[in-house]
Amino acid sequence: MAVKVVTDSAADLPPDVVQELDIAVVPLNVLFGEANYRDGVEIDADHFYSMLTTNETFPTTSAPAVGDFREVYERLLGETDSIVSVHIPAKLSGTINAALSARETIEKPERIEIVDSQSVSLGLGIIAIAAARAAKAGASLEEVVRVASEAVPKMNIFFALETLEYLRRGGRIGRAQAFLGSLLSVRPVLAVHDGEIHPIARERTRARAVERVVELVSERKGATDVAIVHANTADEAEHVQQRLKSLFPHANFYMGRISPVLGAHAGPGVIGAGVLEGGA
Repeated sequence: MAVKVVTDSAADLPPDVVQELDIAVVPLNVLFGEANYRDGVEIDADHFYSMLTTNETFPTTSAPAVGDFREVYERLLGETDSIVSVHIPAKLSGTINAALSARETIEKPERIEIVDSQSVSLGLGIIAIAAARAAKAGASLEEVVRVASEAVPKMNIFFALETLEYLRRGGRIGRAQAFLGSLLSVRPVLAVHDGEIHPIARERTRARAVERVVELVSERKGATDVAIVHANTADEAEHVQQRLKSLFPHANFYMGRISPVLGAHAGPGVIGAGVLEGGA
């Protein structure tokens, strides 16, 4: 039984990985005022971060429409037996609800299984990659769901932000609310787990915040997959990757850009790293 994997644009998957593993990516939406852009389709990271720093309008985001998911599901079910759809957490986005609603419009909804990754960016992406690897190896629908579900609690991802202002404005600040009011000249370090944003540390400099992210990843044991993501600091991300490669020489490494839909909440200058412990 052939299985296809679907994810969304908040996975920040590199295009070559999407192509190699035949993963379908459903775009979320980024809005600047009345202008709506499909993430990664009608706006890329370079264009978005340029607009973010020059446009007076604060960006907002929205989940894909039910019809967007239905179109992808119907197309794939014409090519394959079943689908595993892995997405950004329900606590942070309406994306999974749209996917669930779309599934109910399909003639045989039992052919589609939906997994909440409880993670974002390449944290979500690595879980989708694990599922797609299993699918490509010929695993059944149940086996692919198991691989994705077992990867969820093993995924850890950490971010250093320049400011919490974008998270605050976008209403996604979660438990990091505790940091507000004490962040003058402080760089927040956050984690995403259990589908929520958690405060980790407050560092005085960007260099120290990035170092804290490296330290947090390095504390994880048995890493099989490591991801580095950034908004617009490629050289800094490359340096972080080289540091982590020296610590996890046998792990699979991925480098990605923070997508517009996540950048709208994280702001410019965000950099992060994630690690899958012990594999899926």
